[in-house]
Amino acid sequence: MKRLYIDLGAAIAVALVLSLPALGQIPQAEPRTATVMGTVTDVNDDAIPDATVVLKEVEGIDPRTIVATGNGMFQFNDVAPGITYQLSISAKDFADWTSPPIMVSPGQFKIVTGIQLRIASASTIVDVHYDPIEVATEQLKAEEKQRVFGIIPNFYVSYQNDPAPLTAKMKFQLALKVSTDPVTAAGVFAVASAKQAGDTPNYGQGWTAYGKRFGLTAADGFSDIMIGGAILPSLLHQDPRYFYQGTGTSGSRVRHAMFSPFVARGDNGKWQPNYSSLGGDLAVSALANLYYPRSNRGAGLVFVNFPIGTAERIGTSLVQEFLLGRFTRRGGHVKGSE
Repeated sequence: MKRLYIDLGAAIAVALVLSLPALGQIPQAEPRTATVMGTVTDVNDDAIPDATVVLKEVEGIDPRTIVATGNGMFQFNDVAPGITYQLSISAKDFADWTSPPIMVSPGQFKIVTGIQLRIASASTIVDVHYDPIEVATEQLKAEEKQRVFGIIPNFYVSYQNDPAPLTAKMKFQLALKVSTDPVTAAGVFAVASAKQAGDTPNYGQGWTAYGKRFGLTAADGFSDIMIGGAILPSLLHQDPRYFYQGTGTSGSRVRHAMFSPFVARGDNGKWQPNYSSLGGDLAVSALANLYYPRSNRGAGLVFVNFPIGTAERIGTSLVQEFLLGRFTRRGGHVKGSE
């Protein structure tokens, strides 16, 4: 009887086992999430460690961020399927990388390929600004080197296409530079000698008379340069330089030169009546009455010297425009020129 119970139990057990599927075929739960993984490399396929990897839903606002391992690998688990994602990867010294849209299926191990970061392009920020004082300083340095035949100073001519206005300090600096130049002193000796030969003004002859003529010539030149080239231009905000045209028809260049004593460039860049030049000629002619011989003084001295001085400026401008420019050794290209 006992044997019967055992056989019956065994039979029931065997029947139960035979009624079930094979061991490897037992139904398992369907996985509901996926995995996204990959390796961050450079263009040479070398791994980039510690890169920041962001997995974000294209239409979502809650990204997931991890840091790649030392060999550049990363892995996002529990990624919801059926949603469009995008990977964004960044690393120091490399340009950012963004993947195409990614969509995974339930249970999928998605390996993202082609992650190659390029070296970030070097960017240089250039701060370009226009400082008129800095430009004027450079242009003035160039002008102070201008000499006809490399000898005779020709500082009061601007060959720049876009000259910056001079400050009052620069105007006085330029006037003193011309006044104290050794060649200017030699010119005073030459003019005084010519006056001595012409016996004008009425000092007579001899070394004493020559000394007076030398002093008179030096005083005329110095007062002309300082009043017409520095004092009045500073007070009236006008530029005392001659602006070389150099191009255009001969007629336009002649007009430009002949009108230069009457038309000045203001410090604001606009053309205006040349009160500095005309006022300087008039002031110098009037000042001469203080130190010319009594026989040469009077209103006639003023009204004779004034037009003579203006005519000399016209002649000098014409010579500058058509002759001296060819023989002037210039200071070179500076800021503001073209």
